[in-house]
Amino acid sequence: MVRKLDRRTFIVWGSAAFGGSLLIKGCASAPPTPTASSVTSSPAASASAFKVAIAIPGPITDKGWSQAGYEAMDVVKSKLGAETAYVEKVAQADQAEVLSDFARRGFNLVIAHGGQFEAAVKQVAAQFPNTFFAVSDGVVTGSNIASLQVDHLQIGYLCGIVAAQMTKSNKVAFLTAQSFATTDQEYRGFELGAKSVKPAIEVKASYTNDWNDIGKAKEATQALLASGVDVVYNMLDSAALGVIQTLGEKGGYAIGYFEDQLKLAPQTVLTSAVQNYGLAIENIASIAKNGQMKGEIYKLGLDKPDILRLGEFSAAVTDATKQKATQAKESLIAKKITFEECKVSGKDSWCIKGAA
Repeated sequence: MVRKLDRRTFIVWGSAAFGGSLLIKGCASAPPTPTASSVTSSPAASASAFKVAIAIPGPITDKGWSQAGYEAMDVVKSKLGAETAYVEKVAQADQAEVLSDFARRGFNLVIAHGGQFEAAVKQVAAQFPNTFFAVSDGVVTGSNIASLQVDHLQIGYLCGIVAAQMTKSNKVAFLTAQSFATTDQEYRGFELGAKSVKPAIEVKASYTNDWNDIGKAKEATQALLASGVDVVYNMLDSAALGVIQTLGEKGGYAIGYFEDQLKLAPQTVLTSAVQNYGLAIENIASIAKNGQMKGEIYKLGLDKPDILRLGEFSAAVTDATKQKATQAKESLIAKKITFEECKVSGKDSWCIKGAA
């Protein structure tokens, strides 16, 4: 049995001394290959003592981001023999205490599942130097902090190409909950991909401030449709259903995120940015168990299709669109298209390397 900590149990936990068993559930995932320079390595953990915990922002039944983190723990438990634990629906105000409590309880690796945990991880990691923290979809590093991420610029670029090819209004949008490093990368990749097809296309960004609120997602989608947008790329969790439902009812196309969402609405979803963070988490846990964890960013790109890829295309997607997306994917993998940091309107951003 896996052990779960709900928030109420957790708060009692946090103020209690060590000891006692946890009600926890386990999952598993796998991390990518490190790309940033390392700082320190994690101490090797014996098979019998290795403990992994994960803090999850949403419900573990969201059929997306949060559920993948939860299920990853099952893999970590079964494949690595680890003791695992999770807390779901972790609100921003509770992040630091949830992470601290895992560290106090002696977990070797504490995973913060989402870039929205970065500030809390930096705060807590300094207090627990013997615990290694990993941020899924993060960019933060430190002596005992690693980040795990897919290449958001690459996958966003492909989705932008599909959107630009399929729009009739020449207005497309990226819809997510919050602006932080990885969502900004996804948006910029989407914008660059769209403009590689149609330089004059209008690319909008919209934020709901909630990853799981379907009502807010519907409202944001309706506003985008009213502005003339006819293709929306959603980077949301449970709230993605609101985007897809609204586009299906009002007319418009969606590009799915995280899982292959074509099956949810074959007439509405063009394709999806499919990510297997479960496998990525499993890999990073294995690295930690072997004592090889470093303060790096472990990044996975399109050259790892078991981790990152475009999903199935709908019947509406033209052969020309599929061909453009495939050619771009091959160019990204071959590094014929690469990205570099740049300034756009005086702000930090990313551009295609070598582009005029």
